[in-house]
Amino acid sequence: MREISLDRLRTLVAIADLGSFAEAARVLNLAPPTVSLHIADLEARVGGTLLSRTRGRVQPSAIGETLIERARRLLADAEQALEEVQRQVLGLAGRVRLGASTGAIAQLLPQALETLGHSHPDIDVQVAVLTSQQTLQKLADGALDIGLVALPQAPVKGLRIAAWRRDPVMAFLPSRWDCPQVVTPDWLANQALILNDSSTRLSRLTTDWFAGVGPQPTPRIQLNYNDAIKSLVAAGYGATLLPHEASTPLPDTRITMRPLQPLLWRQLGIAHRAGQVERPTLHVLDVLWALSTQQANQPGKV
Repeated sequence: MREISLDRLRTLVAIADLGSFAEAARVLNLAPPTVSLHIADLEARVGGTLLSRTRGRVQPSAIGETLIERARRLLADAEQALEEVQRQVLGLAGRVRLGASTGAIAQLLPQALETLGHSHPDIDVQVAVLTSQQTLQKLADGALDIGLVALPQAPVKGLRIAAWRRDPVMAFLPSRWDCPQVVTPDWLANQALILNDSSTRLSRLTTDWFAGVGPQPTPRIQLNYNDAIKSLVAAGYGATLLPHEASTPLPDTRITMRPLQPLLWRQLGIAHRAGQVERPTLHVLDVLWALSTQQANQPGKV
Protein backbone atom coordinates (compact mmCIF):
# COMPACT_ATOMS: atom_id res chain seq x y z
CA MET A 1 0.00 0.00 0.00
CA ARG A 2 1.36 3.42 -1.04
CA GLU A 3 2.34 5.81 1.79
CA ILE A 4 0.87 9.29 2.05
CA SER A 5 3.54 11.95 1.48
CA LEU A 6 3.92 14.72 4.04
CA ASP A 7 4.50 17.15 1.16
CA ARG A 8 1.08 16.32 -0.26
CA LEU A 9 -0.54 16.71 3.15
CA ARG A 10 1.19 20.08 3.54
CA THR A 11 -0.26 21.15 0.20
CA LEU A 12 -3.76 20.07 1.27
CA VAL A 13 -3.54 22.04 4.53
CA ALA A 14 -2.25 25.14 2.71
CA ILE A 15 -5.15 25.07 0.25
CA ALA A 16 -7.63 24.65 3.11
CA ASP A 17 -6.10 27.58 5.01
CA LEU A 18 -5.74 29.90 2.00
CA GLY A 19 -8.86 28.86 0.05
CA SER A 20 -6.99 28.82 -3.24
CA PHE A 21 -4.82 26.46 -5.29
CA ALA A 22 -2.93 29.41 -6.77
CA GLU A 23 -2.26 31.04 -3.39
CA ALA A 24 -1.11 27.71 -1.94
CA ALA A 25 1.29 27.29 -4.89
CA ARG A 26 2.72 30.78 -4.25
CA VAL A 27 3.18 30.27 -0.49
CA LEU A 28 4.69 26.78 -0.92
CA ASN A 29 6.85 27.92 -3.85
CA LEU A 30 5.40 25.22 -6.08
CA ALA A 31 4.21 25.30 -9.67
CA PRO A 32 0.35 25.34 -9.91
CA PRO A 33 0.30 21.99 -11.81
CA THR A 34 2.33 20.43 -8.96
CA VAL A 35 -0.27 21.56 -6.42
CA SER A 36 -3.05 20.07 -8.53
CA LEU A 37 -1.06 16.84 -8.89
CA HIS A 38 -0.60 16.61 -5.09
CA ILE A 39 -4.35 16.82 -4.50
CA ALA A 40 -5.11 14.38 -7.33
CA ASP A 41 -2.65 11.89 -5.79
CA LEU A 42 -4.27 12.24 -2.36
CA GLU A 43 -7.79 11.82 -3.73
CA ALA A 44 -6.71 8.73 -5.66
CA ARG A 45 -5.12 7.37 -2.50
CA VAL A 46 -8.19 7.89 -0.27
CA GLY A 47 -10.74 7.16 -3.01
CA GLY A 48 -12.80 10.30 -2.49
CA THR A 49 -13.04 14.05 -3.13
CA LEU A 50 -11.12 16.16 -0.64
CA LEU A 51 -11.82 19.68 -1.91
CA SER A 52 -14.72 21.44 -3.64
CA ARG A 53 -15.21 24.95 -5.05
CA THR A 54 -17.92 27.04 -3.40
CA ARG A 55 -18.54 30.64 -4.55
CA GLY A 56 -15.07 30.91 -6.02
CA ARG A 57 -13.33 29.61 -2.90
CA VAL A 58 -11.94 26.13 -2.39
CA GLN A 59 -13.48 24.37 0.63
CA PRO A 60 -12.68 20.98 2.18
CA SER A 61 -15.23 18.21 1.80
CA ALA A 62 -16.29 16.19 4.85
CA ILE A 63 -13.63 13.60 3.97
CA GLY A 64 -11.16 16.44 3.42
CA GLU A 65 -11.89 17.91 6.87
CA THR A 66 -11.09 14.58 8.52
CA LEU A 67 -7.82 14.21 6.63
CA ILE A 68 -6.82 17.85 7.19
CA GLU A 69 -7.35 17.50 10.95
CA ARG A 70 -5.06 14.47 11.04
CA ALA A 71 -2.61 16.09 8.62
CA ARG A 72 -2.13 19.08 10.92
CA ARG A 73 -1.15 16.76 13.78
CA LEU A 74 1.18 14.72 11.57
CA LEU A 75 2.92 17.82 10.22
CA ALA A 76 3.27 19.27 13.73
CA ASP A 77 4.73 15.98 15.02
CA ALA A 78 7.17 15.84 12.09
CA GLU A 79 8.26 19.43 12.72
CA GLN A 80 8.77 18.73 16.42
CA ALA A 81 10.80 15.63 15.64
CA LEU A 82 13.04 17.61 13.28
CA GLU A 83 13.52 20.34 15.90
CA GLU A 84 14.47 17.78 18.54
CA VAL A 85 16.95 16.09 16.20
CA GLN A 86 18.40 19.47 15.23
CA ARG A 87 18.90 20.36 18.91
CA GLN A 88 20.72 17.07 19.35
CA VAL A 89 22.89 17.71 16.28
CA LEU A 90 23.78 21.13 17.73
CA GLY A 91 24.57 19.57 21.11
CA LEU A 92 21.78 21.44 22.91
CA ALA A 93 19.89 18.28 23.86
CA GLY A 94 20.09 14.53 23.44
CA ARG A 95 20.72 11.23 25.14
CA VAL A 96 24.15 9.86 26.06
CA ARG A 97 24.51 6.25 27.21
CA LEU A 98 27.36 5.65 29.67
CA GLY A 99 28.66 2.47 31.27
CA ALA A 100 30.75 2.39 34.46
CA SER A 101 31.47 0.41 37.60
CA THR A 102 29.68 1.10 40.87
CA GLY A 103 32.78 2.78 42.29
CA ALA A 104 33.03 5.33 39.48
CA ILE A 105 29.27 5.91 39.53
CA ALA A 106 29.13 6.53 43.27
CA GLN A 107 32.21 8.71 43.65
CA LEU A 108 32.95 10.42 40.34
CA LEU A 109 29.87 10.61 38.14
CA PRO A 110 27.75 12.74 40.52
CA GLN A 111 30.27 15.58 40.18
CA ALA A 112 30.28 15.32 36.40
CA LEU A 113 26.49 15.11 36.14
CA GLU A 114 26.04 18.14 38.40
CA THR A 115 28.36 20.20 36.20
CA LEU A 116 26.66 18.96 33.04
CA GLY A 117 23.25 19.83 34.49
CA HIS A 118 24.31 23.48 34.84
CA SER A 119 25.79 23.85 31.37
CA HIS A 120 23.60 21.49 29.31
CA PRO A 121 20.41 20.68 31.26
CA ASP A 122 18.69 19.04 28.28
CA ILE A 123 21.32 16.33 27.81
CA ASP A 124 20.06 13.10 29.37
CA VAL A 125 22.83 10.77 30.58
CA GLN A 126 21.63 7.19 30.98
CA VAL A 127 24.00 5.21 33.20
CA ALA A 128 24.46 1.43 33.17
CA VAL A 129 26.32 -0.39 35.97
CA LEU A 130 28.75 -2.70 34.16
CA THR A 131 32.16 -4.28 34.47
CA SER A 132 34.90 -2.90 32.24
CA GLN A 133 34.65 -5.84 29.84
CA GLN A 134 30.88 -5.48 29.56
CA THR A 135 31.28 -1.76 28.93
CA LEU A 136 33.80 -2.29 26.12
CA GLN A 137 31.61 -4.94 24.49
CA LYS A 138 28.54 -2.70 24.54
CA LEU A 139 30.56 0.21 23.16
CA ALA A 140 31.77 -1.98 20.30
CA ASP A 141 28.18 -3.13 19.68
CA GLY A 142 26.91 0.47 19.58
CA ALA A 143 24.78 0.08 22.72
CA LEU A 144 26.83 2.67 24.69
CA ASP A 145 28.40 6.02 23.82
CA ILE A 146 30.96 6.38 26.65
CA GLY A 147 32.58 3.94 29.05
CA LEU A 148 34.62 4.40 32.20
CA VAL A 149 36.91 1.37 32.36
CA ALA A 150 39.74 0.07 34.49
CA LEU A 151 43.18 0.21 32.89
CA PRO A 152 45.11 -1.33 31.32
CA GLN A 153 42.90 -2.71 28.56
CA ALA A 154 43.83 -4.46 25.34
CA PRO A 155 43.04 -2.40 22.22
CA VAL A 156 39.53 -2.90 20.83
CA LYS A 157 38.91 -2.33 17.14
CA GLY A 158 36.79 0.75 16.55
CA LEU A 159 37.23 2.14 20.08
CA ARG A 160 39.41 4.82 21.59
CA ILE A 161 40.60 4.15 25.14
CA ALA A 162 42.54 6.91 26.88
CA ALA A 163 43.92 7.21 30.41
CA TRP A 164 41.61 9.38 32.54
CA ARG A 165 42.44 9.21 36.26
CA ARG A 166 45.06 7.69 38.53
CA ASP A 167 43.86 7.44 42.14
CA PRO A 168 45.70 5.88 45.09
CA VAL A 169 44.31 2.72 46.64
CA MET A 170 44.14 3.17 50.41
CA ALA A 171 43.50 0.93 53.39
CA PHE A 172 40.09 1.64 54.96
CA LEU A 173 40.13 0.39 58.57
CA PRO A 174 37.70 0.49 61.50
CA SER A 175 38.69 3.48 63.65
CA ARG A 176 38.57 1.40 66.81
CA TRP A 177 41.39 -0.80 65.55
CA ASP A 178 44.98 -0.11 66.56
CA CYS A 179 46.23 0.79 63.10
CA PRO A 180 49.77 1.45 61.86
CA GLN A 181 50.49 4.71 60.06
CA VAL A 182 51.37 2.78 56.88
CA VAL A 183 49.68 -0.49 55.99
CA THR A 184 51.74 -3.35 54.54
CA PRO A 185 50.58 -6.62 52.96
CA ASP A 186 52.03 -8.62 55.88
CA TRP A 187 50.04 -6.67 58.46
CA LEU A 188 46.77 -6.49 56.52
CA ALA A 189 46.84 -10.18 55.56
CA ASN A 190 46.35 -11.02 59.26
CA GLN A 191 43.24 -8.86 59.67
CA ALA A 192 39.58 -9.54 58.92
CA LEU A 193 39.08 -8.45 55.30
CA ILE A 194 36.25 -7.22 53.08
CA LEU A 195 37.36 -7.21 49.45
CA ASN A 196 36.02 -6.61 45.97
CA ASP A 197 34.82 -9.73 44.20
CA SER A 198 36.96 -11.50 41.62
CA SER A 199 35.10 -10.01 38.62
CA THR A 200 36.69 -6.58 39.23
CA ARG A 201 40.05 -5.18 38.18
CA LEU A 202 40.55 -3.95 41.76
CA SER A 203 40.40 -7.57 42.93
CA ARG A 204 43.28 -8.45 40.60
CA LEU A 205 45.27 -5.43 41.80
CA THR A 206 44.70 -6.50 45.40
CA THR A 207 45.80 -10.05 44.64
CA ASP A 208 49.05 -8.76 43.12
CA TRP A 209 49.64 -6.48 46.13
CA PHE A 210 49.29 -9.44 48.53
CA ALA A 211 51.45 -11.69 46.31
CA GLY A 212 54.54 -11.45 48.50
CA VAL A 213 52.93 -12.73 51.72
CA GLY A 214 52.45 -16.31 50.62
CA PRO A 215 48.95 -17.79 50.32
CA GLN A 216 46.31 -15.19 49.49
CA PRO A 217 44.31 -14.09 52.56
CA THR A 218 40.68 -15.21 52.62
CA PRO A 219 38.22 -12.31 52.99
CA ARG A 220 35.19 -12.57 55.27
CA ILE A 221 33.04 -11.32 52.40
CA GLN A 222 33.48 -10.20 48.78
CA LEU A 223 31.31 -7.49 47.25
CA ASN A 224 31.21 -5.32 44.15
CA TYR A 225 29.70 -2.24 45.78
CA ASN A 226 32.17 0.11 47.42
CA ASP A 227 29.68 2.04 49.53
CA ALA A 228 28.42 -1.20 51.06
CA ILE A 229 32.02 -2.23 51.77
CA LYS A 230 32.67 1.08 53.53
CA SER A 231 29.54 0.62 55.64
CA LEU A 232 30.81 -2.76 56.79
CA VAL A 233 34.21 -1.27 57.63
CA ALA A 234 32.50 1.48 59.64
CA ALA A 235 30.60 -1.22 61.53
CA GLY A 236 33.89 -2.90 62.46
CA TYR A 237 33.34 -6.00 60.32
CA GLY A 238 36.74 -5.80 58.65
CA ALA A 239 39.25 -3.77 56.63
CA THR A 240 39.38 -3.17 52.91
CA LEU A 241 41.43 -1.73 50.07
CA LEU A 242 39.65 0.89 47.97
CA PRO A 243 40.59 3.79 45.70
CA HIS A 244 40.35 7.25 47.22
CA GLU A 245 39.54 10.02 44.77
CA ALA A 246 41.13 13.29 45.92
CA SER A 247 38.02 15.30 45.04
CA THR A 248 35.65 13.14 47.12
CA PRO A 249 34.85 13.62 50.83
CA LEU A 250 36.79 11.79 53.51
CA PRO A 251 35.14 8.59 54.76
CA ASP A 252 32.89 8.14 57.81
CA THR A 253 34.58 9.13 61.10
CA ARG A 254 34.28 5.47 62.14
CA ILE A 255 36.77 4.68 59.36
CA THR A 256 40.50 5.35 59.43
CA MET A 257 42.22 5.69 56.07
CA ARG A 258 45.90 4.77 55.75
CA PRO A 259 48.38 4.76 52.81
CA LEU A 260 49.83 1.49 51.59
CA GLN A 261 53.42 0.33 51.39
CA PRO A 262 54.15 -0.54 48.63
CA LEU A 263 51.90 2.04 46.94
CA LEU A 264 48.99 0.81 44.87
CA TRP A 265 47.11 2.75 42.21
CA ARG A 266 43.73 2.37 40.50
CA GLN A 267 43.79 3.67 36.94
CA LEU A 268 40.65 4.49 34.97
CA GLY A 269 40.23 5.26 31.30
CA ILE A 270 37.57 6.80 29.11
CA ALA A 271 36.44 4.77 26.13
CA HIS A 272 34.25 5.78 23.21
CA ARG A 273 33.82 4.83 19.58
CA ALA A 274 36.41 6.14 17.13
CA GLY A 275 35.39 8.51 14.35
CA GLN A 276 32.94 11.38 14.51
CA VAL A 277 31.43 11.86 17.97
CA GLU A 278 28.01 13.46 18.39
CA ARG A 279 27.98 16.81 20.18
CA PRO A 280 26.00 15.70 23.26
CA THR A 281 28.58 12.95 23.76
CA LEU A 282 31.38 15.51 23.33
CA HIS A 283 29.85 17.68 26.06
CA VAL A 284 29.80 14.74 28.48
CA LEU A 285 33.39 13.87 27.56
CA ASP A 286 34.44 17.48 28.21
CA VAL A 287 32.95 17.36 31.71
CA LEU A 288 34.65 14.05 32.46
CA TRP A 289 38.02 15.32 31.25
CA ALA A 290 37.58 18.36 33.48
CA LEU A 291 37.44 15.99 36.46
CA SER A 292 40.82 14.66 35.43
CA THR A 293 42.19 18.21 35.34
CA GLN A 294 40.81 18.90 38.81
CA GLN A 295 42.58 15.79 40.08
CA ALA A 296 45.88 16.91 38.59
CA ASN A 297 45.54 20.29 40.28
CA GLN A 298 44.52 18.87 43.69
CA PRO A 299 47.06 19.91 46.35
CA GLY A 300 48.60 17.22 48.54
CA LYS A 301 47.70 14.36 46.13
CA VAL A 302 49.28 11.07 47.18
